[in-house]
Amino acid sequence: MDKLVIHGGRRISGTVAASGSKNSSLPIIAATLLAGKGTFTLHRIPELHDIATFTQLLQHLGVETTFTNNTLKVSTENVQSILAPYELVKKMRASIYVLGPLLARFGEAKVSLPGGCAFGPRPIDLHLMAMEKLGAEIRIETGFITASVKGRKLHGAHIDFPVSSVGATGNALMAAVLAKGVTTISNAAAEPEIETLCHFLSAMGADIKGTGTTELVIEGVETLQAIEFTNVFDRIEAATLLAAAAITGGSITLNGVEPSQLKAVLKKFVHAGCLISTENSSVTLKSPEQLLPTDVTAKPYPSFPTDMQAQWIALMTQASGKSLITDKVYHERFNHIPELNRLGAHIEIKNNQAVVHGPRKLSGTTVMSTDLRASASLVLAGLVAEGVTEVLRVYHLDRGYEKIEMKLNALGAKISREKYKEFS
Repeated sequence: MDKLVIHGGRRISGTVAASGSKNSSLPIIAATLLAGKGTFTLHRIPELHDIATFTQLLQHLGVETTFTNNTLKVSTENVQSILAPYELVKKMRASIYVLGPLLARFGEAKVSLPGGCAFGPRPIDLHLMAMEKLGAEIRIETGFITASVKGRKLHGAHIDFPVSSVGATGNALMAAVLAKGVTTISNAAAEPEIETLCHFLSAMGADIKGTGTTELVIEGVETLQAIEFTNVFDRIEAATLLAAAAITGGSITLNGVEPSQLKAVLKKFVHAGCLISTENSSVTLKSPEQLLPTDVTAKPYPSFPTDMQAQWIALMTQASGKSLITDKVYHERFNHIPELNRLGAHIEIKNNQAVVHGPRKLSGTTVMSTDLRASASLVLAGLVAEGVTEVLRVYHLDRGYEKIEMKLNALGAKISREKYKEFS
C-alpha cells in the first residue's frame, strides 16, 4: 500500500489549475451507454482510481475506451453484456450509474449491489424507486439488482424524491431521456454535477427542461448521438486546495474554476477571516494572521457541501475559538475525528455535531484514512502539524484527488509517497 509522508510547517502559496470533476465525470461516462453509434471525446477527465474502475466496468460491458492526457474516448457501439459484476461494482458506489442507461437502451440490466465509502447508510432505494416508476421490474437476489422492462421500453412517469439525491437524480435522468413520453422529476438534486449531466445529455440530443433547478421535465427521444464535451472543474478539490492555503497561513490562486459554484464555501472562508477575490474563472485566497471560528452546516447544494465537512473540521483546529460543524446529509460521517485528535486536535462529537476547540498545536504522527474526504482532512492537518505525519491507506485519497501531493508540493509542501506493508 501507499502512504503519504508529510513534513509539516510549510506555507501553501502560489497558483494552480483545478482538475476536472470526478463527480461529474462518472455520470457522464455512464451516459455514453445511451448512444449506439459513434465515439465520444470527453475532455478534462481527471486521472483517478475511480475513473479507472468505472472505465474497467464499461470495458467489461463491451465498451471501447482510450484515455490520454485527461481526454477519454468512448465507443459504446459494441456493448455485449448487461451484467455489472461484483468484482468491479464493490470498489465504488457510483457503479450503480450504469443501471439507468442499460435499462433505457437495452430494457434489462443486472448490477451487483454496490460497495463504497465506509460511513453511514447510503441506500439505493431511491434509484430503484425511480426505475420502477419508469416501468422496470426490479428483483434483488443473490447480491444483484436484476431489472427488466416489458417491451424493452421504459415509459415516462412522475418521480418525486422524498429527499434530494444526486445519484438517484442522475440515474433517473439517464433512464428518462430514452423513455416513451414525458417524465417529471420533483425534488431533483440541483448540484452542478447534475446540471453538467443535463448539459451533456442535451448536447447528445435529449429534451430536458429545468436544468439547474429541482424540477426537471424530460421528454423522451428515440436516439442519442455521440459528442465531444469538456467536463467542469472539481469544486471539492478546489475548496480543499483553498483550505490548504488557509490552514498554513498562505495564499493561493485557483484557475479554471466557476466561482459561483463555490459560493457557499467562499462565504465561510470570508467568515473565517480570509480575503477572497474572484474573476471569471479564478479565485484567490489570502489567509489572515489568525483564523476565526466559523460554524458550518452541510446540506445539499447550494449550501455548504458535505464533501467539505471533514476538511473544514481540520481547518477549524487552527481557529481561535469554538466551531460547530453539523452534517445534515450523512449523520455518521465523522470517522476522521479520532485521527485528527491523534494529531493533537480537540474535537468532540455531540448529537451529530462536531465541536472543534482551537487553536491547537498539532504534532505529526501516523494516522489512517477511512474514506475519501477523511483522507483530505488528514493531509490538511499534516500540512500544519509540527514534524512528520504519515497518512496511511491513501488509496481512498487517490479515488478523488488527482495527483494531490504533486499539486501541493508545487505550492510549497514537502510530501512524499512511499510504500508500506500493513499488518493484520
